[in-house]
Amino acid sequence: MNAPTPLHDADTLAFYDREAGVYAARTRGEPVRLRAFLEQLRPRAAILELGCGGGQDAELMSAAGFEVTATDGSAGLAAEAEARLGRPVRVMRFEELEDVAAYDAVWANACLLHVPEDGLADVLARIHRALKPGGRFYAGFKSGDGGDRDSLGRYYNFPSEERLRAAYAAAGAWEPLDVTTGQGGGFDGVQRTWLHVLAVKGA
Repeated sequence: MNAPTPLHDADTLAFYDREAGVYAARTRGEPVRLRAFLEQLRPRAAILELGCGGGQDAELMSAAGFEVTATDGSAGLAAEAEARLGRPVRVMRFEELEDVAAYDAVWANACLLHVPEDGLADVLARIHRALKPGGRFYAGFKSGDGGDRDSLGRYYNFPSEERLRAAYAAAGAWEPLDVTTGQGGGFDGVQRTWLHVLAVKGA
């Protein structure tokens, strides 16, 4: 019997555990994309955040009046987020997402790009299941030619837009599914092309 496809990379999680304090304290730009995302939601909408990192986005969403469930696969980063937010943050790997129609939105900023490429459709299907009909979902990916590691040893799935759209299509119905591109850096200091995906679960 074949082993199931892993939905997280152990070495990448270990990196974030080691570097949690430095990563959480890094300076970030104005969260323009997050603010635009929140403008499309009803007041006090229930938001699941995957890969909350140091908790900066969860802090902004909570301050704006949304009901935020912050999670991260790294125990070290979850602890950093708890210190910022003053409340518990769940340590949850992607394969542990079992909720059904529980959230109005899912915010997954720069975290699903670490999912092993063969498991991405599975994670997206779990997110689709967790959303209410009409729920909104954002995720950002570093574009490329397939899975590889960066100079820090972190795994990235580096999808093309075509492969990314195929993974979303395999996960369920999205109406619409918008993919835009932009240039941006990361913790490794390397500028890359990003694929920003905004999807709405079909009613």
